[in-house]
Amino acid sequence: MSIEIGERTAGTVTVVTVKGRVAYEEGSRQLDERLQRLIVEGRINVLVECSEVDTLDSQGISALIRALITAGRQGGKVKLLRPSVRVRRVLQVTRLNTVIEAFEDEKEALASF
Repeated sequence: MSIEIGERTAGTVTVVTVKGRVAYEEGSRQLDERLQRLIVEGRINVLVECSEVDTLDSQGISALIRALITAGRQGGKVKLLRPSVRVRRVLQVTRLNTVIEAFEDEKEALASF
C-alpha cells in the first residue's frame, strides 16, 4: 500500500491523517512535503493521526522530526494521534517517544495545543 495523506482543521490545529507506508523515498518525501507546506502556510500546530501507518522508516522519522523542529521555531507543535503499534515500537526503540507527544484521544490531543 502506498501512502495516503488527508487533512482537516480542528480549531487552530491541522489534523493530518496518514495511511500506509511512511517509508522509502516516496512515502516519506510526500509526508515531509505536506508537513513543511502546512508550516510555511502558518499552520504550525499539527496533529498527525497515524493509526493506519503500517511502516515507518528512518526517512519517515526524519519527516516528523523536521516538522517538529520547524513548527517549534515558529511557536507551534507537532504531536501524534493514535500511533499504530509499529509506529509506537519505532518511537520507543529510537527513544523519540520522549520527544514527540502521542495521544489516544483526539479531544485530549487537541486540548494540549
